[in-house]
Amino acid sequence: MGGASSGLRAVRPYPGSTTKYSMLHVLNHPLSAHILTHLRDRTTKPAIFRTLAYQVSLLLALEATRDLATEDHVIDTPLEKATGRVLARPLAVIPILRAGLGMVQPFTDLFPDVSVGYVGLERDHFTAVARSYYQKLPLLAGKRVIAVDPMLATGGSAVQALDVLRAEGATELYLVCIVSSPEGIRVVEAAHPTVPIFTAALDRELNDMKYILPGLGDFGDRLYGTEADSRILPRHN
Repeated sequence: MGGASSGLRAVRPYPGSTTKYSMLHVLNHPLSAHILTHLRDRTTKPAIFRTLAYQVSLLLALEATRDLATEDHVIDTPLEKATGRVLARPLAVIPILRAGLGMVQPFTDLFPDVSVGYVGLERDHFTAVARSYYQKLPLLAGKRVIAVDPMLATGGSAVQALDVLRAEGATELYLVCIVSSPEGIRVVEAAHPTVPIFTAALDRELNDMKYILPGLGDFGDRLYGTEADSRILPRHN
């Protein structure tokens, strides 16, 4: 069949797995692959890392909003009246703090009517359990609500955040991540089977400390230049 690629690819399970991720959309673009390689590189400095995070988040923002509803809008061009299309509904983007902040700007740059809220969850590096420490949300009813979290590892933080957003009135929920694990995808799909998940990479697995492999390390530490715990992410030569 001819025609242009949609930019997304169907997800095949890893060898030996029979699991199908019915709500998962994996970005399939040469630029995304290029950006991810440099995000993963341990020698990438925080300033470059932040730029790369912006770029891949921009690609994900476009894919996650490909089907936004539009409506007719009449305008005057310099020559005559014309009918165009404009976005019909507002959008809300909710970063899961702190690392999710690195994914917000593409949405605010792209969309004219976007609200931003915050859900603060901090993961214990040794138990992998997240605790809630902050929440500030706009009105969510009637909006497409996009939760953003760069690393979907165990899925626990994402499920907690989605639970909060549902309780606050969100009915059209999306989850956008940069790197995801099969384990995290399964946890989110079990708890929120109707939530589409957009990611730039579906990685192999979690290690014993619940970090994604091959992954890219602690996204927040790399984004902001803070030191990772060497007991969790030992330096290798």
